[in-house]
Amino acid sequence: GARRSETTYAFRSLLDTGAHLAFGSDWFVAPATPLEGIDAAVNRRTLDGKHPEGWVPAQKISAEEALRAYTSGGAFAAFRERDLGTLEAGKLADLVILDRDIVRGGPNEIADAAVELTMAGGRIVYERGKGETNESAPRP
Repeated sequence: GARRSETTYAFRSLLDTGAHLAFGSDWFVAPATPLEGIDAAVNRRTLDGKHPEGWVPAQKISAEEALRAYTSGGAFAAFRERDLGTLEAGKLADLVILDRDIVRGGPNEIADAAVELTMAGGRIVYERGKGETNESAPRP
């Protein structure tokens, strides 16, 4: 019922206790792409449009907190903080470049963001307009 639903996807409550959030896109209990997952965590709007102000809005988190959950939070959960999760010298260059700043742009910018470039292990594996690439050498 309503009381139980207040504790579903309780991201804000978890963060406020000091818990680490680790988001992923490998299971269909949430949107399958990270951008959709970030938008869902930040805005908490339901796909059926019944909650335009957000489903259990007290559990909304910021775009920065959601990004952290997908990056350093996921690395922490996988015991891979030494080589993944943040942009630092010596770590794998797994990153995505978006066409806008979803942290500073506000919560309504997230749903319209597009991926411009994706790197995995320091190699460009996707460029917008070019699709997937098969390059074997890292690019600066």
